[in-house]
Formats: sequence, structure tokens, C-alpha cells
Amino acid sequence: MTNQSSNTNTTKNWIDISLTIHSGMAHWPDNPPVRIEPSQCLAHGDVCNVSKITLGSHTGTHVDGINHFIKGGLGIDQMPLEATIGKARVIGIQDSESIKVAELEPYNLQPGERVLFKTLNSERCYQSDLFVEDFVYISTEAAQYLAQKQVCTVGVDYLSVGGYQGNVIEVHHALLGAGIWVIEGLNLSQVEPGEYELICLPIKIKNGDGGLARAILRLI
Repeated sequence: MTNQSSNTNTTKNWIDISLTIHSGMAHWPDNPPVRIEPSQCLAHGDVCNVSKITLGSHTGTHVDGINHFIKGGLGIDQMPLEATIGKARVIGIQDSESIKVAELEPYNLQPGERVLFKTLNSERCYQSDLFVEDFVYISTEAAQYLAQKQVCTVGVDYLSVGGYQGNVIEVHHALLGAGIWVIEGLNLSQVEPGEYELICLPIKIKNGDGGLARAILRLI
């Protein structure tokens, strides 16, 4: 098993908030498991190392295409770069069940903001490769509130904005349906609440419903 928290690195003030992709890592239960195996191998006499990677498009740290839940929505290759590059606000969430409107209201969210939510997930959900069912998620009412506030981007520190066997459909529809770009699978354990510069670029898949991403932050 790999402790994902130990893979959060700081280099020249940049903080890596991405999960490391590895065989057997936690994934959404009905998504493809992660397998990385050699196709060519120097140790076996081949001229180079080449790996075969099998995984779902919503593995680890990734960005949802709008078309993930919205028919006719933009694919990940059509995401405007400014959606996940620029100033972002990390907001600490104390509620151990879900992100609720009452905890968001004091932050006076503005249209166009990029908001990343740091919950208990970052400290407890990445300690093993087992999928954690009771992770902190965004309540349906909070998702609707974020849509009303017209934020640009929402990031969460586990594999879905919606709860497991709960409000996954409703939350995705509220956010993606409002044109909000969603980043899932962040590790914010080494990040304090505050304002940061964000860079998070998903791989460019034609009409992709999601794209694995490397996400980094730097304190402003």
C-alpha cells in the first residue's frame, strides 16, 4: 500500500496536491481498477522501458468534463485553460459529514472564483489503497449555492464531489450543469486555507468525459 499523503511535495514554494498513480490504488468502485505493467523492459533485454496503463478517466486527481453528466456538454479537450490556472482560494471545512451552505456563506464567494475545499478527507482518506465510503462530500444545497454564486471551478479532496451512494448525480448536475469545472482527487493535507496560485491541467482527450491531471499550488 502507498501512503498518498507522503507524496505531497514542495519544490520552490510550489506544493504538489496531486495523487500518485499506481497499481491497486483506490478508485470509484464501479470504475476500472488501476493496473500498470511493463510492455517492454530493460531488465528483460528490451531496448527501453515502456508501460501499459489501464485505468478509468476519473482516476486519482482529475478534472471532469462538463459532458461527464451533461448531455452535449463540453469535453475535457474544450476546457478553457483559465478554468484551472490562476488565483484559487482554499477553504477549510470543519463539518465531518458534508460541505454545507452555512459553512460557505461567511466566505462571500464571488462569480468566477476558483474554490478548493480542504476537508478531513485529506488527512484520513489517503492512508491506504482502500476506497473510503464515508468521505466528506458537497451537499446538494451547497452545490446549488455554488452554482448560484457562479464560481468558475470547484475542487475537492476525494474522488467525487457527491457522496457515495448518495447525491452524486444531483451534485454533478448542479455544478456541471452550471458550467462549473470540477477537480476531484486533490490532496490538500500540506495546504493551509488561504489564497494560492493554481495550475491544474488535465490530459487532452478528444471529447473526454474526464482527464487525469497534475495539480500544484503556490501561496500568493
